[in-house]
Amino acid sequence: MDIFAHRGVSAHCPENTIAAFVAASKLPIAGIELDVHLTADRELVVIHDEMIDRTSNGSGYVKDYTLQELRAFDFGSWFSPEFEGESIPTLGDILELFAGTNHRINIELKTDIFPYNGIEALVIKEVAAYQMTERVIISSFNHESIQIVSQRAPYIEKAALFAEILVDFYGYTVQIPANAIHVSLTTAFRKSVKEALNEGATVRVYTVNDIEYAKQLQQLGVQAIFTDDPGKIVSGLAD
Repeated sequence: MDIFAHRGVSAHCPENTIAAFVAASKLPIAGIELDVHLTADRELVVIHDEMIDRTSNGSGYVKDYTLQELRAFDFGSWFSPEFEGESIPTLGDILELFAGTNHRINIELKTDIFPYNGIEALVIKEVAAYQMTERVIISSFNHESIQIVSQRAPYIEKAALFAEILVDFYGYTVQIPANAIHVSLTTAFRKSVKEALNEGATVRVYTVNDIEYAKQLQQLGVQAIFTDDPGKIVSGLAD
């Protein structure tokens, strides 16, 4: 079962920062997961929330700032004083960091609140610029974004994100179309997820920070999990 570092090693570093991804790059794991939003000057930045309030010393919406303005804020000290001065990374920063590794990169398009018109094409272009189309998974809760990626870049792996349970995950994702199903831990043990696995679907589960759950998901046949503490999960599964 593959292990993905959720927003980097976010249990020990401020999420979605260079520090969190550098820590992940040194681990024997399959990949990382990150989130992208679009700035006022249409730059792709790596951050989870629509607003910068929770993970920086600033406030307001990502979409209302330029990249240069966002770079002035501190995205580390909210987590711990040792990370003071961490700035918001761009998607390019992270792709460059992993250009020389074998890690897969799961890029979540955060288009479920603001549509960020054209973000899909910008992400596809950036991934191509780093020659990483083979290593990328593009996911979103906004399945229209997945459709756009499918039309523009059918060769890139796409995953539909779900927070709720569906009766027929497999049939639905074939329609989008998406290559994989990403479900929450609370729904992962439900009958329809097992049915999707039986039908040959690729299922990845978020966010798994408990070793026992990780072991149960491995037995279930889930292909991958996203975790905030990949080092702990890797050693726990090895025991």
